[in-house]
Amino acid sequence: QVQLVESGGGLVQAGGSLRLSCAASARTFSSYSMGWFRQAPGEGRGFVAGIRWSGGSTRYADSVKGRFTISRDNDKNTVYLQKNSLKPEDAAVYYCAAAFGLVRYRPQKYDYWGQGTQVTVSS
Repeated sequence: QVQLVESGGGLVQAGGSLRLSCAASARTFSSYSMGWFRQAPGEGRGFVAGIRWSGGSTRYADSVKGRFTISRDNDKNTVYLQKNSLKPEDAAVYYCAAAFGLVRYRPQKYDYWGQGTQVTVSS
């Protein structure tokens, strides 16, 4: 079992920055690839960024490339999402998720999920 707890959401002005954190409970955290997803009201849960278990490979949705950075600290069992140049369309509930093995783009491929953290971007 892997328990995930997100933090760092909140209200930010457009153009601002925010860093989300996701703390994992599992001792085997380093075996899991981690993903960040987001879900706006009335929409499905979409892939934002992912990082391989080793941290050596990252993936991003086109909409966030160059603005968001995913990273992980396996010693702290934590994955981060640094979000810069935020836009109103980035507002959503952000979820972190864990998948054994490679980075996955589809939420159905993830085994464990956090409860989500709300990000609001004012224009």
